[in-house]
Amino acid sequence: MAETLGKGRTSRKAQHNAEEAEEVASPGEGQGAPVEQGQVLFPPSFSVSEIKNKQRRHFMFLRWKQQQRKEKLAIKKKRKKEREALGDKAPPKPVPKTIENQRVYDETTVDPNDEEVALDEATDEFAPYFNRQTIPKILITTSDRPRGKTVRFCEQLSKCIPNSHVYYRRGLALKRIIPQCMSRDFTDLIVINEDRKIPNGLVLSHLPDGPTAHFRMSSVRLRKEIKRKGKAPTEHQPEVILNNFTTRLGHSIGRMFASLFPHDPQFVGRQVATFHNQRDYIFFRFHRYIFKNEKKVAIQELGPRFTLKLRSLQKGTFDSKFGEYEWIHKRREMDTSRRKFHL
Repeated sequence: MAETLGKGRTSRKAQHNAEEAEEVASPGEGQGAPVEQGQVLFPPSFSVSEIKNKQRRHFMFLRWKQQQRKEKLAIKKKRKKEREALGDKAPPKPVPKTIENQRVYDETTVDPNDEEVALDEATDEFAPYFNRQTIPKILITTSDRPRGKTVRFCEQLSKCIPNSHVYYRRGLALKRIIPQCMSRDFTDLIVINEDRKIPNGLVLSHLPDGPTAHFRMSSVRLRKEIKRKGKAPTEHQPEVILNNFTTRLGHSIGRMFASLFPHDPQFVGRQVATFHNQRDYIFFRFHRYIFKNEKKVAIQELGPRFTLKLRSLQKGTFDSKFGEYEWIHKRREMDTSRRKFHL
């Protein structure tokens, strides 16, 4: 009796499998051409990640990416032909969505015609510089016992900033250095910190009344590490470009960087120092340009280059214990959205 039941179940399973095979081999109504014998059918929701073999999965992924590029290029060519056919009647090109143009609106964004902002800037700590009452004089120093790369970076940075002098700390505390800077008519103090022989921090203090900004430094490249670099910078006073500092905090940081350089650039030198803010990262580049003709300009990077990330802005000069902070970067509270920027 048990054998009879077992045979009945086996025959039913075989019959059921045969019916499924017939359904797969012969498409139903409304489907495409009949499937050839031996052809493998994948489910509509098939994904490359379902392939178990790693090499085969990688190969199929590369083929899928190549197909995507071909389709994208074909669509681009088709749209270009349509625009050429329409001529002046062609619709404007759509603006691609980026994190920058999808930025969350900041209430402190500065309006160029805001009288309140203009009044505040006319009476802030940088007003004497912008009123041409002071001439920038910069002191560049390091943390205790700097290593080779930090020393070379300070020397190259001093060639980018006119009227800057490099001194080594020799174990002195910043609170003792600041009064000495004031007595010698220095207007700004730059401190380069390092970790594991690599520069990783920058403290910028405007003298005598502050403010003091603390930055995290990364991606430091010296002149010899830059490909296709130009000749060494000359002693000409460079032009300064401050890009994309739009909020009240960004204006303060931009004015702090501007006060490091003399008022009147010497255009004969054709040198430009750029502070470009993008997603709260400040990229520094130092270039030399030359006009090839009326429309084309060539540039050469002179170095060094580095990236800054603002960590805090403190009122007055450097004071780690009793200093009053205007702004502190708190990651868990402030970095809740990728589209939220502070500078």
